[in-house]
Amino acid sequence: MVLLITPPFVQLNTPYPATTYLKGFLKTKGVESHQADLGIEVVLKIFSTEGLMHLFEQAAEFSDLSPNGSRICALRKKYLSTIDPVIAFLQGKNPDLAYAVNKGEYLPQASRFNELDDLDWAFGNMGIHDKAKHLCTLYLEDLADLIIETVDPHFGFSRYAERLGRAASSFDDLELQLSCPNTYTDEILLELLSDKIAQVDPELVAITIPFPGNLYSGLKIGQWIKKHHPEIRVAMGGGYVNTELRQISDNRVFDYVDFITLDDGEAPILNLIEYLSGKRQLHQLKRTFVRQQDEVVLIDASDTEDFPQYQLGTPDYADLPIDKYLSVIEVVNPMHRLWSDGRWNKLTLAHGCYWGKCTFCDISLDYIARYEPLSASIICDRIEQLIMQTGQNGFHFVDEAAPPSLLKAVALEILKRNLSVVWWTNIRFEKSFTRDLCRLLAASGCIAVSGGLEVASDRLLELIQKGVTVEQVTQVADHFTESGVMVHAYLMYGFPTQTDQETIDSLEIVRQLFMNHVIQSGFWHQFATTVHSPVGYNPDKFEIAITNTAKGTFANNDLLHEDPSGANHELYSEGLKKSLFNYMHGLCFDFHLSEWFDFPVPETTIKPNHISGVLQTSVSVFPPDRSRLVWIGGLMTSEKKKNKQIFRFQNLENEFSVSFDARIASWLDNLWLSLGTESDTTLTFQDFKCQYTEEFDDDFDVFWVSKEMEKLRENGLLAI
Repeated sequence: MVLLITPPFVQLNTPYPATTYLKGFLKTKGVESHQADLGIEVVLKIFSTEGLMHLFEQAAEFSDLSPNGSRICALRKKYLSTIDPVIAFLQGKNPDLAYAVNKGEYLPQASRFNELDDLDWAFGNMGIHDKAKHLCTLYLEDLADLIIETVDPHFGFSRYAERLGRAASSFDDLELQLSCPNTYTDEILLELLSDKIAQVDPELVAITIPFPGNLYSGLKIGQWIKKHHPEIRVAMGGGYVNTELRQISDNRVFDYVDFITLDDGEAPILNLIEYLSGKRQLHQLKRTFVRQQDEVVLIDASDTEDFPQYQLGTPDYADLPIDKYLSVIEVVNPMHRLWSDGRWNKLTLAHGCYWGKCTFCDISLDYIARYEPLSASIICDRIEQLIMQTGQNGFHFVDEAAPPSLLKAVALEILKRNLSVVWWTNIRFEKSFTRDLCRLLAASGCIAVSGGLEVASDRLLELIQKGVTVEQVTQVADHFTESGVMVHAYLMYGFPTQTDQETIDSLEIVRQLFMNHVIQSGFWHQFATTVHSPVGYNPDKFEIAITNTAKGTFANNDLLHEDPSGANHELYSEGLKKSLFNYMHGLCFDFHLSEWFDFPVPETTIKPNHISGVLQTSVSVFPPDRSRLVWIGGLMTSEKKKNKQIFRFQNLENEFSVSFDARIASWLDNLWLSLGTESDTTLTFQDFKCQYTEEFDDDFDVFWVSKEMEKLRENGLLAI
């Protein structure tokens, strides 16, 4: 038996997909496995009547509480009476509580509620349940503040002891903390772990470490197993491991785990299972670190190739408490809300990145470098299986960048199967995302996309090798927005050689994008150099100097650098984030850019109507010849009147009609079935044009731009 564990904490609202992927794969190999999200289990244990009683008992032993901590303890009785109803509400089981919460007299309030004046404009158009979710989230964060102040300074809902894992080039701090007495959270975690081990009785425990905030608790799990069940072998893998621990040499880590695997986990874990069952020798493992004679050794001599994506099986959510996850709203950033609110089934459309050129990205690593797409048919098979298993029709496609051609195929397959789904994903702002393709994606259930505008400067975008321009990003984002799809832009500042002028000009571009309703959400990230990126392994090309050249014995990923030709990027951080917060809420577009900073900044060189000018750039109404014509505009009926034939359409919003000359109408009628998404035949624009010119003497271009055809294009005739 294999026990797959996600340690505290990742997300409160939905399972992190690593264990579901591995469980689905092991199922295809006939290997029995069990999975546990100890993050959500710990949270539910703490935030319960019994859990809070225990917390308040321990907090009472502290005599020097802050005024905020003292207030929370003074309101103990109210917290104890409200915690279970609040948790049930956030689980979607107690919706009527929203009315009481919003009245302002139900929840006890401490310091997190100090900025309630912002709620009316932030949530005024979002409904009482969203506002109530946010208030309940503040309520939980108040309690988390008490935990941090009294019983566990490392506590965090998604970043438990993150400081210990972030940029931990040495294992010293982690080992010191692991040698300390268990924290309040540790005790709850290990109690749940003990129960899980007794229930499952595994031979192998595999722990995923996706982020720095999971590292400490993952090692704590391994430490407990080593002490109480030395017969159980422990493996560790995941995103953090794959980027940070590729050059690990400190053998002390293997006091807590037996194996550390790299990159995709399916083949390595299958080899481990075969090794532990006596079917494989130790030297035949795949991408696995072990300790031999007090040295860390990477073994990669397996005869097992990585499995193609189509052989990995459907992610399996069995064993996870699907109905107990919490939908919270921490911030009013629309895209960040999707991360924390709602239950999303996670799926990957393609392994790796089809672009794979961005110079800030880890393009040398397997998770980016090896691109392998699935077929639309397999993806939709998995969508149907997950809906049946979880009862949820929301999907987050977790690709590095979902390919436009594959998204088109998936959208068509979703519509062909008449599936009712909602989904969101990450993209590149490719010119392939035409207005018609975006409308097709929206029709299939797409509600949001996120993509990198990065530094909104054509010079720097070229240096990044992003493959897009500001103008292109603007047009693609507008196509999505016009189709009713929310657009989130990843924004970057501090890229090597970025000047003060380019920073201010980028901010002006962002201001105009929000002002013109082109994007609805964004987030500024400060550039960081990593070992596995082109900037990291070729810093001279980017005119920077790496200052931490010594290789650590534990984690090695983040690099410190000096940028002699660039701006003092740290200075801009607060102003960029403050301005963005306001722009996202439609505020302060008339502020001079200098008002966001407490130091002199250059005047922008971007014209005030630059983005509006880009939006007015005409787009040809004639699609490429190879474009497929598709009708998504609803059912059609027709009737004849004199020498005209009237087509009537019923779509989701209204009824409309279009009349054609009888001959043209008869020709269109014969073609109509081939335009449907369920059709097995494909009609390209070139085919359509050729058939028209063969049938009629009229000018096809005049016909295509006629009022009748324009009406059809506006209401569902797409060229994709």
